[in-house]
Amino acid sequence: MKRKKPEGAKTQRTVLVRASISFPPDLYETLDEIAKQKKVSLAWVVRDAAEKYIAEQKPASGKH
Repeated sequence: MKRKKPEGAKTQRTVLVRASISFPPDLYETLDEIAKQKKVSLAWVVRDAAEKYIAEQKPASGKH
């Protein structure tokens, strides 16, 4: 019996690369608190912040 995919599930798996990052304690606590408030993982908060940072760094033309 096939399982039905949850609504909105991707058809392809996203490939992720694992990284180990060290934070100063105060920054870690702030990130952890944000994650708890949003009910997401700390990793999600860090990925979201990294994506926003990269988007801000791109020139207006969209070229690197």
